[in-house]
Amino acid sequence: MTLQQLRYAVCIADNKSINKAAAELFITQPSLSSTIKDLENEINITIFLRSNRGIVITPEGEEFLGYARQMLEHYKLIEERYTENKNFKKKFSVSMQHYTFAVEAFIRMAREFGLDEYEFAVHETKTAEVIENVKNQKSEIGILYLNDFNRKVIEKIFKESELEFIPLFDCSIYAYISKSNPLAGKESVTMKELEDYPCLSFEQGQNNSFYFAEEVLSTYDYKKIIKADDRATMLNLMKGLNGYTLCSGIICQELNGDDYAAIPLAKDETMTIGYIKRKKMPLSRLGEMYINELKKYEQYVL
Repeated sequence: MTLQQLRYAVCIADNKSINKAAAELFITQPSLSSTIKDLENEINITIFLRSNRGIVITPEGEEFLGYARQMLEHYKLIEERYTENKNFKKKFSVSMQHYTFAVEAFIRMAREFGLDEYEFAVHETKTAEVIENVKNQKSEIGILYLNDFNRKVIEKIFKESELEFIPLFDCSIYAYISKSNPLAGKESVTMKELEDYPCLSFEQGQNNSFYFAEEVLSTYDYKKIIKADDRATMLNLMKGLNGYTLCSGIICQELNGDDYAAIPLAKDETMTIGYIKRKKMPLSRLGEMYINELKKYEQYVL
């Protein structure tokens, strides 16, 4: 296996076409196809399925390409550092469901470490993308939750993707609302009391199965529901329409302000917040620092 073969495979995947990749690489299509065939024979997997309509990446191919991209990125860093004498920054990336506390923990970690040596990335995104980003090593760590409803399905996906889930803490369920909502002064709320207000849920795109929902009780028959793409819109809907979302109850006033309240939901439901990473791959120094910051939020969980 050579770096050239890895570059060729990644180029095909990026272009989704052998012909386009060959043109970009300035080689003939038969030569490129032959090189990839030799690579597949050597590693004993099929990376690409070929048809008249183009190529499709196999699940084994996706995994291989994740490692290939990492190898090429490391080689690029070595070149820049030792042969081109360029100043460069190492990278650290986290993907997460829409948790303010996970962003706040990232901020604290970055402040403590400093921004001179690393290029940081935070992806607050859909559940399936959190999993995909860690699987393909776009992110070292992914933050999400499991509960009794989604556990078997999501853990099966983790297993197929060579990922492991490490629990951080268990949470009761809260209704997150604006303090202007008539329910804001209550000690607890029921689903019946929430029926008159729109439930706010994060849009999951094509992966809109109940199992991928960021909010627990995803199968509940809500009378009113509004989908949103980002946390800022969600907060605006809470204020403008007295909407609510179901969450862990961890409030971060430094980021969201003090105009919102988390009211315990009168229902015997819990969720486990944790993180995913590649199996058998130890956390980096920054990864460990970030997880240590996340663990501090356990004191706020009731």
